[in-house]
Amino acid sequence: MNIFKRTFSSLALLGFGLAMTQNLTAAETSSVAATDGKEMAARHYAPTKEELAKPNSDIKIQSVNESFAKQYPLQYKSWKATENSTEVAPAVEADPRMIVLWGGYAFAKEYNKPRGHFYAVTDVRNILRTGAPMDANSGPQPMACWSCKGTDVPRLIAEWGEEGYFSGKWAKGGAEVVNSIGCADCHDTASQDFAAGKPALRIARPHVLRALEAIDKEFDGLDRTDKRAAICANCHVEYYFDKNVANNVVFPWYKGVDVDSIEKYYDELEFKDWEHSISKAPMLKAQHPDYEIWMQGTHGKNGVTCIDCHMPKVQDASGKVYTDHQIGNPFDQFESTCAKCHDQSKETLQKVVADHKKDIKDVMLKLEDQLVKAHFEAKAAWDAGATKEEMQDALQAIRHAQWRWDYSAAGHGSHMHAPDITLKIIASGLDRVADARQKLAVILTKRGVQQPIAYPDISTAEQAWKVMGIDIEKERKAKAEFLNTVIPQWNKEAKEKGLILNDIPPAK
Repeated sequence: MNIFKRTFSSLALLGFGLAMTQNLTAAETSSVAATDGKEMAARHYAPTKEELAKPNSDIKIQSVNESFAKQYPLQYKSWKATENSTEVAPAVEADPRMIVLWGGYAFAKEYNKPRGHFYAVTDVRNILRTGAPMDANSGPQPMACWSCKGTDVPRLIAEWGEEGYFSGKWAKGGAEVVNSIGCADCHDTASQDFAAGKPALRIARPHVLRALEAIDKEFDGLDRTDKRAAICANCHVEYYFDKNVANNVVFPWYKGVDVDSIEKYYDELEFKDWEHSISKAPMLKAQHPDYEIWMQGTHGKNGVTCIDCHMPKVQDASGKVYTDHQIGNPFDQFESTCAKCHDQSKETLQKVVADHKKDIKDVMLKLEDQLVKAHFEAKAAWDAGATKEEMQDALQAIRHAQWRWDYSAAGHGSHMHAPDITLKIIASGLDRVADARQKLAVILTKRGVQQPIAYPDISTAEQAWKVMGIDIEKERKAKAEFLNTVIPQWNKEAKEKGLILNDIPPAK
């Protein structure tokens, strides 16, 4: 089956040189050419504060999704059907290893499996990771945490500029980012083309446009197929917040989109998302690199886009053709999705995908087990008096190993998008964690620590939270107060501004 044929060929389709060279002076361009791109690969291409987009009144964003219900009833109805994804499926409770892996980072408190676009704003409000800020200037997260959550984000960037939008705490946007992912995230809803029933595809987030240019995919120059895929890169990507500028979102694609290239980019910047609470390793947190993994897989290399599989053309009862906006499982619309390319039966392909998923899950859990041990072994080494110099290489190996686990685990559907790539990444993670544990074993032996060390019991989430020093009941109590007191204020203010017509879905 060609679509699942394993291949480890390089990403020849990505031409990075042109977009990068355009950012250099004439002298630098000459130097880059002379060194065959080596100097270019060493440069940092994230924007400076001066390069951030300024307010732009020419960009018009109608962020209220309900306002398009009458004009596009079929599309709107299918989009609204994402509200049927009601289940909140806790992930760290199901796999307490994650609580250890994310020790010292907010993901250790709560991480749930993704659900429909309809709940994007609801879920980011409810999640323990955003804390319980009681005013606009408090809380653990920055404004950038709203950036994938809905149509008000490009509206605010256009109104405030990037520096104005990204600066400050997450709670600053509580009464402003109130419409979940919808029409204006993907379409120029104020254009004549959109009014005439044409797609009018648009990306209005400047940080996304910059990232696409970095991989030679300037949005306005793409054909419709590539635009349809690039639209999903608004959100389904790896990114980081540039603390040196304005906590603005940056996609780390300037050396490539594969796991090794992004890691190299982060290492050269000496960037870390956080320091692990027990191992003290400088950690990286992958987000959801679906676009990147898709590009590396068979579907991406053959021009089969996210839209083809998750938003197919379908017919209503009267025979009218429209794009289904429910973002569903491709097997649910098999004749409109998979069967367009595959001759195999639905059952055959489902088994292939299920087998890939099981294979990936099995080795992913093995990597998690090894990483958990490495973190506790690092703690034992520190407790025994290990020095920073002794620990440096082992901690870097932990960083690299967990980055590969997270890059694989954070993706939605990587077992279907690129199972071969995903397995290769996990295998390289196992190699690096073995290196980390070997280095730690030498340090522990030198310090007279008996091995194997005593690993704490983390078999349940409650035990893991206790081991990692997280008072989960305190976190939940503070969150409940926030939801009961602050959220109604945000909703009231948003209604008064005309930003929402109906109440946002409440807590879980």
